[in-house]
Amino acid sequence: MTESNGIVLDVDELRMRYGSLDVLHDVTFQARHGEVVALLGPNGAGKTTTIEILEGFRIRSQGRVSVLGADPTHGDEQWRARLGIVLQSWRDHGKWRVREFLAHLGTYYAPYAVPGIRRPWDPDELIERVGLTEHAGKKLKTLSGGQRRRLDVAIGLVGRPEMLFLDEPTTGFDPQARSDFHDLVRDLADARETTVLLTTHDLDEAEKLADRILVLNGGRIVADGTAAELARRIAGEDEVRWVRDGRRYVDRTPDSTTFARELFARYGDDVQELEVHRASLEQTYLALVREAEGVAR
Repeated sequence: MTESNGIVLDVDELRMRYGSLDVLHDVTFQARHGEVVALLGPNGAGKTTTIEILEGFRIRSQGRVSVLGADPTHGDEQWRARLGIVLQSWRDHGKWRVREFLAHLGTYYAPYAVPGIRRPWDPDELIERVGLTEHAGKKLKTLSGGQRRRLDVAIGLVGRPEMLFLDEPTTGFDPQARSDFHDLVRDLADARETTVLLTTHDLDEAEKLADRILVLNGGRIVADGTAAELARRIAGEDEVRWVRDGRRYVDRTPDSTTFARELFARYGDDVQELEVHRASLEQTYLALVREAEGVAR
């Protein structure tokens, strides 16, 4: 169901122009089967425009885009059935009840089911996975904001998508709902069922979920890598501190995990008060945005 090289999302020199204004400038990146990729960036960076182009909701000005082997501009119903989309917000019929609504949506995906590979979620199983079992009989208009957001996630998952787009998915979630959602996304990715592209302003969420992080600023990709790789790019080496024989030591290393392992192998229990200081994703992200804005000026 995916391309032979494992690449399910391929974006090359994507550009988007509104009148004389370029919103996206030669955006290029890829995502492989089962990968979770986070797209970060300040408001106005072009994140939503990028995702809408990949979903087939917006026609690009220039560049090449392939999602599950097809150009989104020409994607048919069979192609769309392989996608899952969780929007920031949307309107629907509030008189529907949760279970009947998800069961109804599942009927649209049934004609495109692939035996043994992909079929719509069982409504009760999906409702349980998103934490709405107690609310399965409620009308949509009576759900709280957090419950409604759980339903949004279920709507995006109902067809068991191969490619899942999440636009600020955990807005309005309480801590438990956010944790449950993170477990669900990781389960999907670890089972190699679904490739995920998400936008979020929650940097902790990005660091927990994403195999790779893209930073979009001013319509350009200014960084692409794991959280650790981006931290090393900005902050350089990790700082390691420890005490041995009453003396305090400080060293810098590009690989603090290996350094600490070798330290204990050499000195054993003589090593005390070991501390490792790495740049956080938040520090890295802010530095990347400032760096890109400095170049733009």
